Amino acid sequence: MMTTIEVLNLKCNGCANTITKGLLSLEEIKDVSIDVATSSVSFDSNNEENLKLVKEKLVAMGYPEVGDTNTIVHKAKSFISCATGRITLEE
Repeated sequence: MMTTIEVLNLKCNGCANTITKGLLSLEEIKDVSIDVATSSVSFDSNNEENLKLVKEKLVAMGYPEVGDTNTIVHKAKSFISCATGRITLEE
């Protein structure tokens, strides 16, 4: 089942790279797709309970869902995640 959520702090392909790698590290999460222009994260999962795990992983990386609290800590984490994603971005 394909699920899409809109997140905060998604700014560039570095962010997208970090999110993709982070979500693919979760069991049962497949086919991660990021749209930087709309700040949306789409992923395929066979289990609806994985949505909670995905949201928790996104928050841990600094990308809370739109409508959730976006603290300075989230923004700082997303900045670090973005920089890491840029460094490890495969061309």
